[in-house]
Amino acid sequence: MSEDRLRRWLEEEHELLERRREAEARAATGARAARDPASFASRPGIDLLQAMLAGELAQAPMAQTLEYLLIEVQPGRAVFQGRPRAHHYNPLGSVHGGWFATLLDSAVGCAVHTTMPPGKGYTTLELKVNMVRALTEKVSRVRAEGRTVHVGSQIATAEGRLIGPDGKLYAHATTTCLVFDLPSGTVRVPAGGRQADG
Repeated sequence: MSEDRLRRWLEEEHELLERRREAEARAATGARAARDPASFASRPGIDLLQAMLAGELAQAPMAQTLEYLLIEVQPGRAVFQGRPRAHHYNPLGSVHGGWFATLLDSAVGCAVHTTMPPGKGYTTLELKVNMVRALTEKVSRVRAEGRTVHVGSQIATAEGRLIGPDGKLYAHATTTCLVFDLPSGTVRVPAGGRQADG
């Protein structure tokens, strides 16, 4: 796509500022252990994600391990940014599909999370990922953007896209999530389920 879009991505408030912002958020993630999970049940999902953006709550340890970061949330939408690295490669010399899936799972799951009222939780029932283009460290950053499609009292669905700063699509995904009541005072995961991503 256009060089203008690439420049906007890489120079949002200048490249140095974006790197500093990422470094500060990563430092906050490493420095702050997740607060009392029981308090999660009393807060809307979007509040929890905004607290992660502000560094008040830790982002998921997985995000630090795989070098990606929550950068934006709105009701029904979540955006993660990642830096493909050589240590994310598969034996064929490109980024492993699990890295694609992890960023997209976080984006679509957190899009659903933004819609959860206090006392409600969710867990992924199904994730489908289509990888349409190989990714290497030559692409400086990618963004996984998740958006809800439907949020009901028991089921929520969302879709996501993984794109580069040049506008190229690298993968897309859909998810189906189970929505459930959180027991007061504790966070539990339904039998066979897993905790919400972030």
